[in-house]
Amino acid sequence: MTDETLEKELRLDKQLCFALYGAAHAFTRAYKPLLSPLGLTYPQYVVMMALWEEDDLSVKTLGEKVGLDSGTLSPLLKRLEQINYVSRRRDAADERVVFITLTAEGRALKARALEVFSAIGNQTGYEISEIESLRESLKRLKGHLEAIPET
Repeated sequence: MTDETLEKELRLDKQLCFALYGAAHAFTRAYKPLLSPLGLTYPQYVVMMALWEEDDLSVKTLGEKVGLDSGTLSPLLKRLEQINYVSRRRDAADERVVFITLTAEGRALKARALEVFSAIGNQTGYEISEIESLRESLKRLKGHLEAIPET
């Protein structure tokens, strides 16, 4: 490779990782005004979506589902408990295990979250079929990258 080619390839605008990084930040900014009336941050919204799919999960299972470690997840769950969207309870058989359950208020929030989903969908400028295709491509990319052995 020539120096000119190498320099051209190393430009930020040629990097897939930088495009994904920018898109992720843009998504977070787009969600902020939509989630603010619900009292949620984007990571809290992700946790709520996981609980709307399957309620009464252990913290460990919930963390695996949303890709957050316990150091990040615990304060987030504490805040969701403070605003009465979730409750925490210890497992009777093993007190080290904590289960997260939606409160009635947390379950009711799901209907309002549908408005967020719709608004974000409209803001992307993509048709539903394009969004599905993009999501599948990103999931495939993630799978390939996660398959890389750690050194």
